[in-house]
Amino acid sequence: MPDVGFVGASVRKGDGMFSQEQMMEIIQKRRGDAVIVTVERASVAWPKISTMPARDVSPTVMGKGSSFALGVCLAQPDTKVIVFDGDGSLLMNLGTLTTVGNMKPKNLYHFVLENGMYATTGGQPIPGQNEISFSGMAEDAGYVNGYDFDDLEDFDGRIDEVLNAEGPALICVKTTPNPRLPGQRPMERSGTRRRTIREAVSDLQSSLAGG
Repeated sequence: MPDVGFVGASVRKGDGMFSQEQMMEIIQKRRGDAVIVTVERASVAWPKISTMPARDVSPTVMGKGSSFALGVCLAQPDTKVIVFDGDGSLLMNLGTLTTVGNMKPKNLYHFVLENGMYATTGGQPIPGQNEISFSGMAEDAGYVNGYDFDDLEDFDGRIDEVLNAEGPALICVKTTPNPRLPGQRPMERSGTRRRTIREAVSDLQSSLAGG
């Protein structure tokens, strides 16, 4: 087997970070008709930014966003699929890296929002914080491209390169911590009705079919 390694990987420049909302605003401008799969805290932020909700879906099972995204990739090989994963979420399903690395979907762009915590459950630190490398794990698992970012200007300047390169790509973005505070969940859900996963999948299927 040839060693595909990491093409154009970016080395972190320091201890900088930026918000997931800033990252998402940049992705929104470049997404085209891509399907966006979100998990946990990203599922709260992304609907406020997205302009194509019919192509957005949020699996309700913790840690399975990347697995869901892989399924969409295999079913729709000509459609770009972007997943906003969390570091804590990925740790709950590390086997997905090997599965993705084996299947090598060229249309998968796996963003890991690395804030060092389980933000959905209150901000508990993840195991191995500042010691593990998600991009290194992905490299060993067979991802074709991998990147690390902790600087907003660098991210904005290179995101076109990232999204135009062949996948699967893992893009680790060091983001500011955003733990869910006690009592915050009801406030996040007030005023709007969230689609069920069945409704979201139905909307996605209609959008992909041109309906």
